[in-house]
Amino acid sequence: MRANKTTVLTLAEKCKSILASNWQGNLNTIKADAKGSKEGIHTSKVKYFVKRGKAYIWVPEKDLHNMNTIIDERGSFAVTSPYPGPLGKLLTSIKKLPARVALSGDVLPLGDEKAELAAESLRDTILSERKATKESAYSVSGILSSANLGSTSRSENLQDLLDGNEQYTIYKFNMSSYMYIDGDGSTHEVELENIEASKADPLSPFSASLIDGINQSDVRRRALVLFCITRLNRHAKDAFMLSIDRKGFDVLGMVLGPAKADGSREYQWKDFRFPFIEEARDVDTFCQRLVEMEEEALKKIKTFSGLG
Repeated sequence: MRANKTTVLTLAEKCKSILASNWQGNLNTIKADAKGSKEGIHTSKVKYFVKRGKAYIWVPEKDLHNMNTIIDERGSFAVTSPYPGPLGKLLTSIKKLPARVALSGDVLPLGDEKAELAAESLRDTILSERKATKESAYSVSGILSSANLGSTSRSENLQDLLDGNEQYTIYKFNMSSYMYIDGDGSTHEVELENIEASKADPLSPFSASLIDGINQSDVRRRALVLFCITRLNRHAKDAFMLSIDRKGFDVLGMVLGPAKADGSREYQWKDFRFPFIEEARDVDTFCQRLVEMEEEALKKIKTFSGLG
């Protein structure tokens, strides 16, 4: 099934959503010392959060980025969509990359007052996400109970920036270009005006934990297999949740490939899109829709097998 434009996010929305779903990325700056810029590039993994479409980056005090940006403020920043736990192991084994976004722009240090405001905004963001999780419906907590929240919760991982003893310099990353790289490695440049006009998907801050919770549950993985069978008529042997958003979700399913010359067929991993009839504007609605789809798929299987 090929999803049409009304059932998938735009490239600009995908870029915004990847940034909102992760909390760490690879920052690249031009190597420099007191004599000026060098030819090499310094890269390190740093934590960040996004407010009103702007990325604020926490760079450890001893990181070379702090010297580099004094001489040359140009930089780039690469962030991937979440691929936690079992999904990450699978993607590595089949040599498939998760979708990601590459940004270029200027890395600008914040003064003390603005840095404090950024820290306060981060604190408010963490509290808001925790409140939303705590007040979520049973269908949400049921999925999250299977997730490794220590490695997938954005709020838990960003809390270290506020609680830890390490000193940071806070930067604002002023983006000048956006590149979206899909799972096949194809690169798509996204216009800044489209980025500015779009919003991150509302499920983004919770997507890593939800994806992991689904993939860590054998019962929910079997339901993904049933989706491939009952909705797409594809004989699936295994399946993992690949990504989620308000318009639906993507599944990586192990299905039978085309027949070879000798008539034999082998299993191969393929991406499948499962769109919602109506958008899920919050986490509760998404999880409820997923539960309803699971129940529907189970009923269909029972009917097919004569057990219904």
